[in-house]
Formats: sequence, structure tokens, C-alpha cells
Amino acid sequence: MADSTWRKSSYSGSNGGQCVELAHTRAHLLVRDSKNPDGPVLGFGHEAFAGFVTALKNA
Repeated sequence: MADSTWRKSSYSGSNGGQCVELAHTRAHLLVRDSKNPDGPVLGFGHEAFAGFVTALKNA
């Protein structure tokens, strides 16, 4: 994970708001708190995360 490229939304701005960052690995999509980059990281399979995003869009 140390060599992962982390990205966050361009809408997050630079005011230190509450944001998450995402990174891709071959098998997972990783999610972490942008304010705590050394904190815990959640890992999701790509299909599971795609299903989550689809559910959000349809909510």
C-alpha cells in the first residue's frame, strides 16, 4: 500500500474537509481517511465496490 497512488475528489478542496482517498491495486480498491493517511485502510474487491457505487447512484 505504501507504493499506491492515492487520489481524492477535486471537489474536496484544500480546506481540510472530511474526505476519503482511493487507491487501486490489482485485486482491491483501497479507501482511507485523507486527514489520517497513516491510519487504517479499507480494502474492497473491484466488483464489490462497483456494486456499492451502483447502489449509491440508484438510491
